[in-house]
Amino acid sequence: MGLFSKPEVVIAKESSNAKEYLRQLEELVEKATGENAKKIAKEIAVVKAGIIGEDNILFELKNSGMDMVVLHDLYIESVSGASAQIDFLVLTPKINFVLECKNLFGNIEINSKGDFIRTIRCGGRYYKEGIYSPITQNQRHLQVLKERRSENDGKLLAAWKNYLFKDFFRGLVVLANPKTVVNDRYAKKEVKEQVIRADQLIETIKRMNKASKESASSLKDLKEMGERYLLMHIEMPITYIEKFKQEELEDQPAAERPAPSEGKYCPKCGKPLVMREARRGTHIGEKFWGCTGFPQCHFIKKIVKTENK
Repeated sequence: MGLFSKPEVVIAKESSNAKEYLRQLEELVEKATGENAKKIAKEIAVVKAGIIGEDNILFELKNSGMDMVVLHDLYIESVSGASAQIDFLVLTPKINFVLECKNLFGNIEINSKGDFIRTIRCGGRYYKEGIYSPITQNQRHLQVLKERRSENDGKLLAAWKNYLFKDFFRGLVVLANPKTVVNDRYAKKEVKEQVIRADQLIETIKRMNKASKESASSLKDLKEMGERYLLMHIEMPITYIEKFKQEELEDQPAAERPAPSEGKYCPKCGKPLVMREARRGTHIGEKFWGCTGFPQCHFIKKIVKTENK
């Protein structure tokens, strides 16, 4: 940024699969009946809350008052086959941030072991339940990004870039629900530093940039970097909707159901499988069955030649 120029926020990628998923759910709920209609309505409420949370974060980023490039809803795969659905990749002059957006209901306690425990009030009583650590989830995203950005380099260059990765990339879990209360009194310092509220996001980004001893990148450099990461993005079809369609069919009398198509379901979570094609790695071009429960479920099944599907 020049001496007299205004800071600029560039949104290199703003679209989100969640909005298309919501549109499909709203179309499906009009035709659904019974318990399936209730399940879809509940899913719609969850998806809407998630979209509101991500929109709140996007608003904060757009009004940050600093140079940055933002990529929203980035899906990448490494040559090893690992994948990551990154809510936000934010490129700033000194540090790049991988943001995991969480629109959590209830109050959250983070204990000394790093466990996340949610307390929900229902019917005048309080219930506690453990939830999967969003920090662990985000660390996996960082690892995939680390592998992906150096996989086409030679061994020496890749080793050097991987060594410097921790200096230029940070993971943050951003709690987008303003009503959520976080109790991190007994959490370790490194955990506390990674979990913030949406209204603390810009202050945290600026503070971490100021504390960094690395030289600052220009907005031009950030834009070029953003283009490189955008090329890594793989557009994934919306497949989650299939589980509700299948449940709706199962609610119908057997005589009224249409003939089953492939009849393949995930042995791990029971959700339908969808045919996909490997886009990276040594198996590029090969077809496989992937679980529609992705990214929560990573089950895949190779399609043997005799299937001819």
